Amino acid sequence: MTNPYAASEAAAQARAYDDIWLVAGQRTPFADYNGPLRDVSPTDLGIFAARALFERSGIPAGEVDAIVAGNMAQASFDAYFLPRHIGLYAGVNPAVPALLVQRLCGTGFETILAAADQITLGKAKVALCVGTESMSRNPIAAYTHRAGFRMGQLDFRDFLWEATKDTAPGDSMGDTAENLAKRYGISREEVDHFAAQSFARACAAWDSGYFADEVASVVNANWVLPGYNPRALKLADRVECVDRDGHVRPTSLATLQKLKPAFGGVQTGGNSSAIVDGAAAVIVAHGDWVRAHGVKPLARIVAGASVAVPPEIMGIGPAPSIRVAAARAGLTVGDLGRVEINEAFGAQYLACERELELDRERCNVHGGAIAIGHPLGASGVRLTTTVARELREAGLQFGVSSACCGGGQGVAIVVENGNY
Repeated sequence: MTNPYAASEAAAQARAYDDIWLVAGQRTPFADYNGPLRDVSPTDLGIFAARALFERSGIPAGEVDAIVAGNMAQASFDAYFLPRHIGLYAGVNPAVPALLVQRLCGTGFETILAAADQITLGKAKVALCVGTESMSRNPIAAYTHRAGFRMGQLDFRDFLWEATKDTAPGDSMGDTAENLAKRYGISREEVDHFAAQSFARACAAWDSGYFADEVASVVNANWVLPGYNPRALKLADRVECVDRDGHVRPTSLATLQKLKPAFGGVQTGGNSSAIVDGAAAVIVAHGDWVRAHGVKPLARIVAGASVAVPPEIMGIGPAPSIRVAAARAGLTVGDLGRVEINEAFGAQYLACERELELDRERCNVHGGAIAIGHPLGASGVRLTTTVARELREAGLQFGVSSACCGGGQGVAIVVENGNY
C-alpha cells in the first residue's frame, strides 16, 4: 500500500538518543475551563507543578542545570518571563538559564526533546521540563488599536476562539477533524463510542488510584524569593484544594449521542478534547547523573520525531511522527506496547488509529484528552509521563507518546521502560 505521508516522513526532524532518561514526572489536576484554576496564571501553575515534582521525587531543585518550559497562549502580563520565573520560584539555582519553546499542541513534547538535545550536546546534565497552560485566562484581545480607534471599528476578539482557526486553509481545528472523518470514513457513532470509552477508562483509572502517583493536589500557596517580589496561587470560589481532573466523570454513550454537531459533522463538545487549565513537569537527565545518584528513572528516552502534514488534515500528524520515531529507535509500530495519542478530537484519534492499524487495547488505556482535557502546552509532558508509567504498570518494554499540532504538524517520543 502506498504511504500517503511518505513525503512528511522523509522530511521529518528526528533522532535517536543515547543514555538520556525521563527521571520523574508530576502534574496538577486538569481543571475545567472557568473552574477553580481560572484565576491562576500559567507561570504559577508551572511553579506549582515543578515544586511538586521536586518534593515527590526527592530530587533537589539545585541539581537542575537547564530549564525548558512550554506555553501556548500568553495569559498574564509577565508572560515573557514564564520559564525564568518557574525556575526561580521552584528553587532552581538562579544562575541556571531558562528557555521557552512552542510547537502548538506539541509544545510539551518539545520541552522534553529540547532538553534531550541540550543534554546530548553537553550543555547540561539535568533539565527541568515544564508545560503549562491556562485556557481560562486566554485574553480578549485587539491587535490593531495601538494608534487609536476609528469610529465603528472596534476589533476586540476572543483569542481562545479565534486562535483555533488556521487562516492558511481557512479551517478551524474542528474542521480539520471533519476532513479526516470524511477521508477515513469515520461515522458519528464511532466517534461517540470512542469518547464514551475515553471517559470510562479515565474514570476507572481515577477510581483505581492509578493517577495518585502522577497528580499532585493543588492548594493555595505563597512563594517567597529573598530579594524579589513574592508570588502566590489562589484558587477561585473559595476552593481549598483541587485533587482530581475536573472533566473526568461518568458519561454514557446515550448522553454523548444527544449532543449537537459543533462543526457540521461528527464532532461535538462531548467527543472533542476538554478545555482545561493545568501544568505538568518532568526531569530529564543524562545516564551518568542517574547512575551517580542511584536514581531509578521512569523511562529511557529512545527517540523523537517532528513532522509536517497538510494543515487541513493536521490531526493525522501522530501517524507519520510515530512511524518515524519508531524507525529511529530501530522498532516498528507493532513493537510499541503502549501508545498515547492526544485526543484533540475523536475523529482525529480514530484516523490515526486506522492509518497505523493500532490495537485499541494498547492505546490511551487510562483515557485521553476527551475525558482528561488538553491544556495545550502541558499535554505532551503529561502524555509522556503517562506512557512511561503505563509501561512500568504493564511490564512492557517500549511505548510512544504523540500529538497532532495546529498548522499541520505531528510530534512523537519513544520511551523504554526504566526497568529494562
